[in-house]
Amino acid sequence: MDLHGKRLILASNSPRRRELLAGLDVDFEIDTDINFQEDFQPDTPHMQVPVLMSEGKSLGFHRPLEENEILLTSDTMVLCGTEILGKPHNALDAARMLRLLSGRDHQVVTAITLRSHDQMETVSDVAHVWFKDLTEEEISRYIERYKPFDKAGAYGIQEWIGYIGITHIEGSFYTIMGLPVHLVYDRLLRFL
Repeated sequence: MDLHGKRLILASNSPRRRELLAGLDVDFEIDTDINFQEDFQPDTPHMQVPVLMSEGKSLGFHRPLEENEILLTSDTMVLCGTEILGKPHNALDAARMLRLLSGRDHQVVTAITLRSHDQMETVSDVAHVWFKDLTEEEISRYIERYKPFDKAGAYGIQEWIGYIGITHIEGSFYTIMGLPVHLVYDRLLRFL
């Protein structure tokens, strides 16, 4: 993708987001210096949470953007029933989340924000995921070996638990992984 002299900045520590953005065959740099506390009101509509988080990260970028820069931020949320599952605090929390996801479906919502010096756009994508009934042994093995403490919902679809546990998805695999690259590509074209 030709950025026509623009510089794309990814503000994310996620190795998965870096990998997915690189898959678009676009040059980008990484700058994760953001001053933003991930927080939202309890009465915030669930589907708005990732949007607010992504926009907050963008607006919390440590410096003003130059005319030739485009900043990309993102946030992913797992919604199981009425419970929002963020990143687990520890192994017990991860096991609780995986037990909740076991044998049922849930939604993964990922929002992206693209911002330049004079415009900003945020969009989100929803995917549905179904897990088989997970055994306690499978849950323990996954947590011990893969340490999913940096992943919303305590799992990565691209890891062992996804291989053995996910039976069906509707929507983008990449939205579940943490970056709806089809939306990034589409909206990035509008910024060029």
